[in-house]
Amino acid sequence: MQETNELLLETCLLAGKIMMENGSEVYRVEDTMNRIAANAGEANSISYVTATGIFMGLRSSHYAQVENVHDRLINLEKIVAVNRLSRSFAEKQITLPQLYASLKKINQVTPSFPLWLQVLSAGVVSSTLMIIFGGNWSDFIVTFFIGSIGFITGLWVKKAIDIRFLDMFVASLVIGCLAILSVRGGLAGNVDNLIIGAVMPLVPGVAITNSFRDILAGHLISGTARGTEAIFTAAAIGVGIATVFTLFGGLS
Repeated sequence: MQETNELLLETCLLAGKIMMENGSEVYRVEDTMNRIAANAGEANSISYVTATGIFMGLRSSHYAQVENVHDRLINLEKIVAVNRLSRSFAEKQITLPQLYASLKKINQVTPSFPLWLQVLSAGVVSSTLMIIFGGNWSDFIVTFFIGSIGFITGLWVKKAIDIRFLDMFVASLVIGCLAILSVRGGLAGNVDNLIIGAVMPLVPGVAITNSFRDILAGHLISGTARGTEAIFTAAAIGVGIATVFTLFGGLS
């Protein structure tokens, strides 16, 4: 019985951790964890999820465990994979040990988009949003390349230097420099359009959305924490652009 309860808690916490680290809302994480416990025969489980930690306990016993949440990325494929496994467990297609083993493999077996496709997508998002926000078609190609370079710069900095928000600052710094140099070199016509489009892949849109959804769902601590993180990310982007304007003496 003790081993079963420990395995159940570890399974629920692992499922919750994967979902939180990859961009899921708090209420969805708690619902998934409680459903797994209920389908395992523990209908009176209790879970408490924050942006940095997950707590899970069983009311029928004195067992409780805590799990840290270190990374907060966006990978909806992994969230879908957890939900699929949870449904399979609910339909008795897999056992609890099989569910736990499958969850441990998610990070290795869940497909992720290759780097070249992520960079290409960042360029497409940058250039198309630049047009949507009132930019000129003559700046389309330049915005595409600046957005792609800024995005890959952020990825490289995050991998090389593990300091939160530094990647956003350096990426926006590179974007601002390239935008001003492009205009001064005659490759583009409007600095504002280039910068507005190129920073769009860096904007923490999912974090802001999840923050509001968590707050509206009553998860005030998690919502506030996610909102604060999104504000710091946006501030890092803004400071990077402001630094470029200061160094280059304005928009001209």
